[in-house]
Amino acid sequence: MAPDGGGSPTGGIDQLCINTIRTLAMDAVQKANSGHPGTPMGLAPVAYTLWQEVLRYDPAEPRWPGRDRFVLSVGHASMLLYSLIYLAGVIEVNEDATAKDGHNAPSLTLDDLKQFRQMSSKTPGHPEYRFTSGVETTTGPLGQGCGNSVGMAMAAKWMADRYNKPGFTLFDSHVYVLCGDGDMMEGVASEAASLAGHLGLSNLTWIYDSNQISIEGSTSLAFIEDTHKRFEAYGWAVSEVPDANDTATIRARLDAVRGITDKPSFIVVHSTIGYGAPHKAGTREAHGEPLGADEVKGAKRAYGFPEDKQFYVPDGVREHFAAGVGARGAALRRDWDALFARYRSEYPELAAELDMINEHTLPEGWDSEIPTFEASAKGVASRESSGKVLNAIAPNLPWLIGGAADLSPSTKSDLKFQGAGSFEQSNYGGRNLHFGVREHAMGSICNGIALSGMRAYCSGFLIFSDYMKPPIRLAAIMELPVLYIFTHDSIGVGEDGPTHQPIEQLAQLRATPGLLTIRPGDANEVAEAWRLVLPLKEQPAALALSRQPMPTLDRSKYAPASGLAKGAYVLADCEGTPEVILMATGTELALAVGAYETLKAEGTRARVVSMPCWELFEQQSQAYRDSVLPPAVTGRVVVEQAAALGWDRYAGATGSMVVMRTFGASAPLSALQEKFGFTPERVLEEARKQAKSHMAKSRGEA
Repeated sequence: MAPDGGGSPTGGIDQLCINTIRTLAMDAVQKANSGHPGTPMGLAPVAYTLWQEVLRYDPAEPRWPGRDRFVLSVGHASMLLYSLIYLAGVIEVNEDATAKDGHNAPSLTLDDLKQFRQMSSKTPGHPEYRFTSGVETTTGPLGQGCGNSVGMAMAAKWMADRYNKPGFTLFDSHVYVLCGDGDMMEGVASEAASLAGHLGLSNLTWIYDSNQISIEGSTSLAFIEDTHKRFEAYGWAVSEVPDANDTATIRARLDAVRGITDKPSFIVVHSTIGYGAPHKAGTREAHGEPLGADEVKGAKRAYGFPEDKQFYVPDGVREHFAAGVGARGAALRRDWDALFARYRSEYPELAAELDMINEHTLPEGWDSEIPTFEASAKGVASRESSGKVLNAIAPNLPWLIGGAADLSPSTKSDLKFQGAGSFEQSNYGGRNLHFGVREHAMGSICNGIALSGMRAYCSGFLIFSDYMKPPIRLAAIMELPVLYIFTHDSIGVGEDGPTHQPIEQLAQLRATPGLLTIRPGDANEVAEAWRLVLPLKEQPAALALSRQPMPTLDRSKYAPASGLAKGAYVLADCEGTPEVILMATGTELALAVGAYETLKAEGTRARVVSMPCWELFEQQSQAYRDSVLPPAVTGRVVVEQAAALGWDRYAGATGSMVVMRTFGASAPLSALQEKFGFTPERVLEEARKQAKSHMAKSRGEA
């Protein structure tokens, strides 16, 4: 509803700042003819109070490690954040650098706000990490920001436990989230809230905008639960603000959460979406579409702003922000810098670790204990060899933490060395994370940990990557080096049946831009995969690992596993041009090698290509790719216990594909392999056909 009397509300400079946020949001959405004006209008007093009076944040150093984090989980309200970044004077930095670029350019200008939602603008429709300085995480898919915030809070607790020393409290930051009705309806937020309450993350506050409006109308159409009681049941401290315009109460609630030491806080704020709009306030029309020129004028009139001025910033507004969040943040950051300088002298080794965390580098010798696996016909499951490699690396990389969705005994992702411990309320320095059966939240939490500079991994069965698709996609968009350990990667799951046997999941992961999907073919390829992925600074990776043993190849006879770094390599070859090329990944690599040995004995020129990572292979030069898969060799066989999708680019129009074309079945592994054709006889049969066909074409007989 509009303020009484339709004039300028009382409140002086503070109210002027709040209304400037509102009008900038309205104008940007109106100019773009696209966007969500209502939430910024309703939440402006809350966001302003948090930034101007509470947030420990220096706009001149937006990557200061000691800062509070502000997460706009309601990413559709992006103009709220963009307005704050502009008005607070946040400086642009290179997100991949350790300091600002030196010219003190603003992250956003007024012209940037005018380009809201336009091509190549710095103000896209939803906030994007690495794209606009001041944006802590990419949000938009509802609930993801909530999940990220739990990861940020966990990382802050871990950092405090390891690095804070008597007289040196480097890490006592807080994570604040603005979330809404949509977040409350999304399952990922519920999963994340449940875990945060269990862990007692007292450095986390969610501010819930209860405006009770969604795109379809009143939330009563689908959502009537008592969120206050729900979050109390999760173990959160819950309070309320009856009126979002009551900045004094907002400030009191924000001050109070700093004194809570044993649980996260949930502040329910009752707001009016589109506050000030004469006809659309409190309606769904204020949510996801421009207000319209007349409605914008009416809202400005209600705020006491000039009706015909667009992107109007009254004198004194930016100066007031500079004197508030700017001055306070600068002083806090200078004190922190001075404290850290003394810390560096007192604890040089720990300070060096913090430098590496901030610079996204690894300690010298981090990979020195990675084992080399001896050749073995029986071999070992790649989940087992992965667990051994992980436990060889982790003691040398202290800020590598992770866990599983209640599956670490199966995924072999638990850290077993002395002192690893479990991350829990009584031990925030533990390195084993127990996510419970919460795959969706696990993914978004690991994104939050990675956004804090630490290295995060999570694990589960490959089939349950379905539950993690949104956070995996967002990790790729944000270029976060999260590592996903997916085991039970094929019909080798056996008796658990088709509900647990992944078929299309590899194709889905491979289709995700920016994600490396690696399916190693033996234990030494597993070791090379770990050696490859951990140095990545801006790319997530997924390891697809087997439940069942696979032979460890004799690398004195076959090519070294270091070929994995190129995505695909010639594992076994012949003299001259091959008549047939067998391509495989994972456990099926042994089938290809077996067929190769038989063909070789028969006098057929054959080649085996291990193809653990398509994405890396596609990054190689055309010359290298042609050397591995010569275009003239049309005799080709693909072997993989997964969907055919994508393999045609390598098999060619006439190649054979021994793949899965249906879902699996519940039976012992040997019976499944027989039923679906993953046998030495079937692979050999297809290889002979392909070799014969290729030679016929070569002689012009086709």
